[in-house]
Amino acid sequence: MNKHEICWIEFTLNSNGTPQYSVYYGKDKAVLSSSMGFKLDQNISLTENFKVTKIDSTSVDETWKPVWGEVSQIRNHYKQLTVHLAQQGEKSILLDIIFKVFEDGVGFRYEFPSQPNLKSFIVRDEVTEFNMAGDHKAFWIPADFDSNEYKYTTSPLSQVDARKWGLISSGKIEVNIPDQYAVQTPLMLKAANGLYINIHEAALVDYSSMQMHVDRTNFKLTSSLVPDARGNKAYMRAPFKTPWRTIIVSNKATDILSSKIILNLNEPAKIENTSWIKPMKFMGVWWEMQVGKTSWNYTDQMDSLYLKGKYIPNGRHAANTANVKHYIDFASKNGIESLLVEGWNKVWEEWTDDKEDKFDFVTPYPDFDVKEISTYAKEKGVKMIMHNETGGGATSYERQMDTAFRFMNKYGYGSLKTGYVSGIIPHGEHHDGLWMVNHYIRSIKKAADYHVMIDIHEPTRPTGLQRTYPNFMASEAGRGNEWNFFADGNPPEHETILPFTRLIGGPMDYTPGIFKLRNYAPGVPDRQMHSTLAKQLALYVTMYSPLQMAADIPENYAAHMDAFKFIQDVAVDWDDTKIVEAEPGEFLTIARKAKGKVDWFIGAITGTNSRESVISLDFLDKNRTYMATIYEDGKDANWKTNPESYQIKKIKVTHKSVLKLLLAPGGGAAVSIKPINK
Repeated sequence: MNKHEICWIEFTLNSNGTPQYSVYYGKDKAVLSSSMGFKLDQNISLTENFKVTKIDSTSVDETWKPVWGEVSQIRNHYKQLTVHLAQQGEKSILLDIIFKVFEDGVGFRYEFPSQPNLKSFIVRDEVTEFNMAGDHKAFWIPADFDSNEYKYTTSPLSQVDARKWGLISSGKIEVNIPDQYAVQTPLMLKAANGLYINIHEAALVDYSSMQMHVDRTNFKLTSSLVPDARGNKAYMRAPFKTPWRTIIVSNKATDILSSKIILNLNEPAKIENTSWIKPMKFMGVWWEMQVGKTSWNYTDQMDSLYLKGKYIPNGRHAANTANVKHYIDFASKNGIESLLVEGWNKVWEEWTDDKEDKFDFVTPYPDFDVKEISTYAKEKGVKMIMHNETGGGATSYERQMDTAFRFMNKYGYGSLKTGYVSGIIPHGEHHDGLWMVNHYIRSIKKAADYHVMIDIHEPTRPTGLQRTYPNFMASEAGRGNEWNFFADGNPPEHETILPFTRLIGGPMDYTPGIFKLRNYAPGVPDRQMHSTLAKQLALYVTMYSPLQMAADIPENYAAHMDAFKFIQDVAVDWDDTKIVEAEPGEFLTIARKAKGKVDWFIGAITGTNSRESVISLDFLDKNRTYMATIYEDGKDANWKTNPESYQIKKIKVTHKSVLKLLLAPGGGAAVSIKPINK
């Protein structure tokens, strides 16, 4: 590779014939010489005794347009190096390694070509290494096979301890986190010399999720694949291609967030007609259950169904026809396109039980009139969002998918939120394992067959597959806003870390927009959001998703309709994005241009410390004057003591203007910029 490029690689075979690679950023080594290979079944070790039989290289520079996204077009510019290897021995085994080198990083994958000595085989372990040059600062969560919903720890690699938080997934810690020194990807690192390094994967299909074991002494990271119920990692038949391993590198934190490497490493869209795929904002009969005001379940006496033949209602069931209409009315009046309703179908009383068949996905509770609600929503111009919680019963859901999607088509549900809370069935499988990786893709494909957009909760973290399946709008796969009700919530720096970690692979359904920030949970008076109200607005810009939820209840929005105006106005699809300033764990400011418009929106957030965000508006059109509406923290705002203090002001701006926004501790600012002279 040309060493004058910003990012470049070296590939070698050491004296044992072990494939090794290094990654450079200019003159700096981002990844020291690191070994590559596999351990397969039949005692096959593909780690040494290789010889290079051929090397191919090519260059690509093209531009493509995503169906939706942070920008309207993406440049795919890389140099490709394909190394053809043959392992020496009685039966030679062929292995190709493909590198794609971009200006801001590298992607590489393994390919097993058709060959006489390797047909069907099982991957026991992948031994790809990422050898770091020092004890880098790391932003990490534990490598839990069944949950990505941990708080982030910021520490040197030498202090990684995956069991420090205990276990939040369903199961036992020695099963779900067997490696005390393993972390989840995407992993964000910062070297002492100021180099930022992000490690993840792209195009995860037919393969287990990659986590990483941390050698806390030598700072070497080794791929660690999530096992299936039999302890295996993948079942292959040559020819076969693994997912891409990705390394994004820059001396600027903003470049990490601007990178499109992971999307570029995924295949183009497989859905020909995408006209039905539309980004949108939505509300939900959801938060009121999260905080305990109402319930998902219809009865508290499950025996009443089995012993008496009918439910005894608890009087707290949220998904009832009258309450849903109340939400529809608010959404319709205030320009929110869609409404999600959770807890509408039987049998939430047993949804976390360890049994296979829990829901049938078409039978509503007695107080939820699906036909009446669908008709009412259509009259009000509101689209209904279906909710299919599986309780982890993935096999049951697969058997019922066609029935569930036909039901959605019948009643006009064009989008769907799925969920996988609790342990996975088939028993012994994990949320991040091979079986479930392919289950999520099967659900995405099935949704596309019925022209339904999908948002998946509790899945493996995304790897850019939204390019290939653009109806895959968002997923959770991380510690969302709801955790501010659970336990001790999310610390103020949480949302400044997530874009560098969880969001690297794809959009997150973070559920922003909580306006009542204290005393919202009955019986838990000290529970509060670790955020100001202005920061909740800013998250609509900084936490990218084509599905954005106005997550609070109508009554809490009614008390702050002047601030709610930003949620009404902010776009969910974009022509352009500028990462203005960023530092993981500290602050983030992003500006985005609405799709097909000249309007811009800015979100600025900070962690624990207050700060001033200085924003040049030089990205605005030179020949226009704009009105900027600024929603910012009040002078006395503080996430802990006065979170709902905010102020709104309007000023005229041009491309020569500079905004100075004061952010309170745990605070933020949101700005709507619209042209005056259209």
